[in-house]
Amino acid sequence: MSRVDYLAKRTHDPIKTQLHYAKQGMVTEEMEYIANIEELSPELVRSEVARGRLIIPANTQHQNLEPMGIGIALKTKINANIGSSAIIHSVDEEVQKLQVAVKYGADTVMDLSTGGDLDAIRSEIINASSVPIGTVPMYQILHDVNNDVMKLDIDTMLGVLEKQAKQGVSYFTIHCGFLLEHMPYVSQRKMGIVSRGGSLMASWMMHYHKQNPFYDAFDDILAICQQYDVSLSLGDSLRPGCLADASDTAQFAELKVLGELAQRAYEKDVQVMIEGPGHVPLNQIERNVKLQQEFCNQAPFYVLGPLVTDIAAGYDHIASAIGACVAAWKGVAMLCYVTPKEHLGLPNAKDVREGILAYKIAAHAADIARGRINARVKDDLMSDARYAFEWNKQFELALDPDRAREYHDEALPQEVFKEAEFCSMCGPKFCSYKVSQDIFKNYKGA
Repeated sequence: MSRVDYLAKRTHDPIKTQLHYAKQGMVTEEMEYIANIEELSPELVRSEVARGRLIIPANTQHQNLEPMGIGIALKTKINANIGSSAIIHSVDEEVQKLQVAVKYGADTVMDLSTGGDLDAIRSEIINASSVPIGTVPMYQILHDVNNDVMKLDIDTMLGVLEKQAKQGVSYFTIHCGFLLEHMPYVSQRKMGIVSRGGSLMASWMMHYHKQNPFYDAFDDILAICQQYDVSLSLGDSLRPGCLADASDTAQFAELKVLGELAQRAYEKDVQVMIEGPGHVPLNQIERNVKLQQEFCNQAPFYVLGPLVTDIAAGYDHIASAIGACVAAWKGVAMLCYVTPKEHLGLPNAKDVREGILAYKIAAHAADIARGRINARVKDDLMSDARYAFEWNKQFELALDPDRAREYHDEALPQEVFKEAEFCSMCGPKFCSYKVSQDIFKNYKGA
């Protein structure tokens, strides 16, 4: 049965969320699909969804989507951020970034466009995507009030959410846990508020001296999510933007509110995950994960990095992948990639590839460390292929087959060298694999 067919059966259901069905004891087609690809039982997947520890972001309007899950019981997932800016905006370029992200292993993609025709860009991305698409609706909301945040009102906010839900957006990042009473904590920071959505919300709250409208309208937001099965990614407006601000009062005050909102979403059968930092010293990552699990009832944790140093400009994909690996090992369910352009400019397709691969490595290493089912199978196959000099097999098993083949072929491009028992590093006389094999061959039984 196709996704179109099984979605049609749910047309008249008043609440269409995976969490609602899981609580009723139903194993949906999406749960069965995920159980199969994750090598788990369908009942385990259903149980984890019902407990709120696993989400399946799958908007009912995104009909060409291939279901995937985010949760501690599953393999670590990675998200790729793409999107235009006011300076650079092209529908074709964003679709190309999407294709590169999916090709190299992104499990979800967020469209963070802030420039150009936002509706057209989003529509083309969703239509071209087999993975769930997330957004930060605040960017569209600001666009719709002509970039004057003071004109923001609840009706405009909810209208944008409804429109994006109808387009097929599978999860929203909503900056709803940052409250007016948190502002005094922000003044004590080195870098203030580094979240775009959070800084805009702060401007609005300080201008009107009113509570965060996303917080006030949270029940209305949940009603939209119920109708289209949009998952919520509760945004961390007060994530630390430098090591000096990590694990401070502002960050954890917001996290506690996110935990309360996550419980409200759960009670309304809306799937929810929690966003996390940011910039965090390596020795503080485990504490951050444990506090999120404590405050948020083990809802899936989705973190940006975290970066473990502030001085890796141009190499922040590496600095953040180090933190991401530790975070996933300690219990984070999804990692938001960082590209080499972080802090420097808008990523292009090449940067997307570099970010994806850095995070595929981090996620895979964490899955091995956590002992996830069959996580090390490809590693062992790669070891066998290396020892047997099966070059084409090595390329196939690599996380980036194109790069592996490219580097090998720089010095030895001819096909005959795909059968050679050496590479350009050691040559035919100094290969340790070959020497070891000769030893065992010549002295077998000695």
